[in-house]
Amino acid sequence: MEKEPTTFDVRCPCCQAVLTVDPEVRAVLTHTPPPRTGPLSSLDKAMGALREAEARRDARFRQAAEAEKDKADVLARKFQAGLKRAKDTPDPPIRPFDLD
Repeated sequence: MEKEPTTFDVRCPCCQAVLTVDPEVRAVLTHTPPPRTGPLSSLDKAMGALREAEARRDARFRQAAEAEKDKADVLARKFQAGLKRAKDTPDPPIRPFDLD
């Protein structure tokens, strides 16, 4: 009687790859890579992720452009409010080098 070769499969706990090991030879006979299950496992998912990233980038750019358009008005209002507050105070603030 011929004895069948006894091999066994070992699954990696980290990456889920499968190794076929022969204990008589004490070697790995085959290696099966793990199935791709990451976020970009297919081309369609990768393209979808790129489109979403582009949409987020465009939204941020539009928001920054709107803020830049209003920036001059906001600074002018802040300056006018500061100027009014400076005119309303009777005494100018004490400067640190005047205390010497």
